[in-house]
Amino acid sequence: MEKIKVAILDDYQNVTHKFADWSSLSEKIDLNIINEYIGNDNNLDEQLKDYDVLCLMRERTPLPEGLINKLPNLKLVITSGMWNASIDTEALKAKNITYCGTDTKIHSTAELAWALIMNSWRGLQTEIENMKDGNWQTTIGRGLKGNTLGIFGLGKQGLQVANFAKAFNMRVIAWSHNLKKEDCEKANVEYVSSPDLFKMSDILTIHTRLSARTEGYINKDKLKLMKKESVIVNTSRGPIIKEQDLIEALNKRTISCAALDVYDKEPLPVDHILRKTQNTILTPHIGYVSVEAYKKFFNGYLKAIESFLNGKPVNQIL
Repeated sequence: MEKIKVAILDDYQNVTHKFADWSSLSEKIDLNIINEYIGNDNNLDEQLKDYDVLCLMRERTPLPEGLINKLPNLKLVITSGMWNASIDTEALKAKNITYCGTDTKIHSTAELAWALIMNSWRGLQTEIENMKDGNWQTTIGRGLKGNTLGIFGLGKQGLQVANFAKAFNMRVIAWSHNLKKEDCEKANVEYVSSPDLFKMSDILTIHTRLSARTEGYINKDKLKLMKKESVIVNTSRGPIIKEQDLIEALNKRTISCAALDVYDKEPLPVDHILRKTQNTILTPHIGYVSVEAYKKFFNGYLKAIESFLNGKPVNQIL
């Protein structure tokens, strides 16, 4: 039996073999692990055309229709998690390519959001840098108790963050396009209008999906509604905030700080202006990057390939 060719894309930390034992498939697959980001390469189709199976890590390398149609051997696509906005599912369907996902862990993104909230509000980043630079106190931190946390999107992630805020005796308010007042009442969270979400929040944290409605929703007009002392935290998707509007708001001190884990373009270019913008805390899209999640992802790839080869795909999306 000829081995099928499998590529695992964007394994930045080179941990494919750390989190899953691939020995059970050694006689059946020819495994290639790609550690560098290749998503913007013009010759991406040339690099991937020989593979039967592609394993995608979240939305790092997109799989649009144009690329799918140039991959003649592709039979199976596996994404980490059960949803990936960067994959053209209709194109996969048209070519009868099996599309599967993996189990996941959702707590790590909410935990990172809370870490960014605490860091940005208390001014920890400045003081951490002070200590490394040989300096001492230069900021005066702020306490969370009694302040208002606004949550844009009260799904699984938003609910976790709401519970963290309650433990710190914060006032918690929420709004999103689909959110209903009764959903907030069940969660003991105040339902507010969109304008009030921006006006009332001391800290605004984003936990809604990127969609046609949410792309660019947070623009200069929304940012102008916010308090000058306020902080915005984004661990969802970069394009929900209009990037240039956010940069201008930070430069003009319309808001006091932005803590970002996600960006319009990822990986964020080395010379990107956000890296030099003041009053920012930047992390490299690590919300889902945790030992617990990676165990689910890499073992999920393995399980999906084994099941596919046995003619009984699991966690099938298409």
